[in-house]
Amino acid sequence: MSSTNVPKTTARLEARVNPEIKALWQKAADLQGVTLTDFVIASVQTAAYKVIEQHQTLKLSEQDALSFVEAILNPPQPSDALKEATLRYQQIINNNAIND
Repeated sequence: MSSTNVPKTTARLEARVNPEIKALWQKAADLQGVTLTDFVIASVQTAAYKVIEQHQTLKLSEQDALSFVEAILNPPQPSDALKEATLRYQQIINNNAIND
């Protein structure tokens, strides 16, 4: 027996909108030749991807980008505080390795 007829699990989402908004969405769906449900799902999915991309993309000014590249290519020498923190970290790691 083929498993292609097994329905996929779905979740239900309900929204209340005023009739003008629903009519607008329905007109757009009709123009695209899709159901209102398919139109809303595709539109929300597209919007979701866009929002996520905007929040996960780092956008720098030209000056910030140049400063970043300069710091990568010519990193500053570690400060005394960073050197001390590195030593403390190494001691903690070594102590944990001994106790394991």
